[in-house]
Formats: sequence, C-alpha cells, structure tokens
Amino acid sequence: MDTEFGRDFITITDEDGVEYELEILSTVEYNGALYYALAPADTDEDEELEVSVLKAVEEDGEEILVAIDDDDELEKVYELLIEQMYEEEE
Repeated sequence: MDTEFGRDFITITDEDGVEYELEILSTVEYNGALYYALAPADTDEDEELEVSVLKAVEEDGEEILVAIDDDDELEKVYELLIEQMYEEEE
C-alpha cells in the first residue's frame, strides 16, 4: 500500500495491476485488526458516494488491503464505523 498522496489518500493496485486512488474516510480497529473505510478519490459531489470497507493484513512483510469475506465481521466493523462517525459529529 502506497500513501503517495498524503495521509488521507492512498493508491492501491489490484491483482490485475490496475491502480485505484482512494480517499481514507475513516479507520477502526476490531479484534486486533485495522479496517479502512475508503471511497474513490475522484468522485464528483453530484455522484453517490461508494464506500468500501477493507481489512489491513500483513503479507510477505507488507501491509495489503483485502475484502472482508465474513458477513458477521463486516457487519460489526460497519457498526463500529457508524458509531465513530456519530461520535465525531457531536
């Protein structure tokens, strides 16, 4: 994972070599793992925001982001992100 654009933006490369520029909306820890709420960096204000939640794992000494396959895990992380968002608003 490369933080080429600064602390709020990252560039990731998928398994096909396609690069994506993403904005880090939030992070949360759950069961000792770090999760990222991400959105495309080039979304217009008129477009609906597509948010992805990915899990950071270490592979070959490098941090990579992976999809969350477990529905219960994804639901809990989503709940934590929503709670965090409401806490920040207050």
